[in-house]
Amino acid sequence: MTVRLREKFTSEIVPAMMQEFKYRSIMQVPRLTKMVVNIGVGEAVQNSKALEAAVNDLSIITGQKPVVTRAKKSVASFKLREGMAIGAMVTLRGDRMYDFYDRMVHLALPRIRDFRGVSRSSFDGRGNYSLGLREQIVFPDIDYDKIDKIRGLEVAIVTTATDDEQAYALLKRLGMPFRD
Repeated sequence: MTVRLREKFTSEIVPAMMQEFKYRSIMQVPRLTKMVVNIGVGEAVQNSKALEAAVNDLSIITGQKPVVTRAKKSVASFKLREGMAIGAMVTLRGDRMYDFYDRMVHLALPRIRDFRGVSRSSFDGRGNYSLGLREQIVFPDIDYDKIDKIRGLEVAIVTTATDDEQAYALLKRLGMPFRD
């Protein structure tokens, strides 16, 4: 299975980035390393079924089995104890990462109500980008009738870029719809 986005990266984006940033080697061109998709389920403290539903949604969206995340500290005001399951996450690499990125950019983001593009200010200063989605139903894989509750999810995109300018150029060429 060849991924359309990976082919576009090697044939179009690498030469364009080498010309723009005057790289001497192909290995200097920034690339996507991994994507981490995370759903925090705070209500899992009282309702364990909520965590199961979030894990199911995440596995449908990403095509990979999520890891259940646990609380690192106890917080009495939230009735939270250390080690309680409070979320789920998936780390995507390789073809699955490119496939998920492609589906997110071209299918899910345009389905967001009143979507005008993603913010440019969500870079971390080291070439990584974070994106929050308020609803998991923007992904066409999720059946609206089968979900118990609308949940948000976070997507962290990790690149080999050394600064935000290079990462912005990479993501822009990969189709990320940035707000101008």
